[in-house]
Amino acid sequence: MEYNKIIFTGPVGSGKTTAISMLSDVPTIKTEANASDMTSARKNATTVALDFGVMELGRNSFVHLYGTPGQERFDFMWEILTRGGVGLVLLLDNTRADPFRDLRFFTQAFDQFIRETGLAIGVTRMDINPSPGIDEYCKQFYSTDFKPPIFEVDARQRRDVTVLVEALLYCLDPGLSD
Repeated sequence: MEYNKIIFTGPVGSGKTTAISMLSDVPTIKTEANASDMTSARKNATTVALDFGVMELGRNSFVHLYGTPGQERFDFMWEILTRGGVGLVLLLDNTRADPFRDLRFFTQAFDQFIRETGLAIGVTRMDINPSPGIDEYCKQFYSTDFKPPIFEVDARQRRDVTVLVEALLYCLDPGLSD
């Protein structure tokens, strides 16, 4: 059997738990607690350790899906969860005050892991706030050699999140086929 590990990260409320739940072919494991800080303004509960699910790619091929806590105070979990990972999915909430700041923060926080593996970016809640657009996210990488795939995604839609994971897997191994 072949197992790979993909990490989902992003700010609180960006859709990590939902995306993993949509992709997982088994019941997910969630470590949520009642939000007691400024997070409570965005949602009632927040991930404090990890989310976990399993996606079956095909016969004897599986992807373990790990979601990080979005709050920086739980960043000690980020290094633990990335060990053995093959790539990173970064979800960004387009309704936040400065999603580009979130983009910079998370790409810097996971810089070494991204350089060793790969990155795909999904922008959520664009239906609520369409600006900035995907082209503006792409411009954030113009001055770099790094050009990750960036998609508008609805974390509640399995197909959207599947396309994001497929793009990441393709970046890791362009020889992959359906």
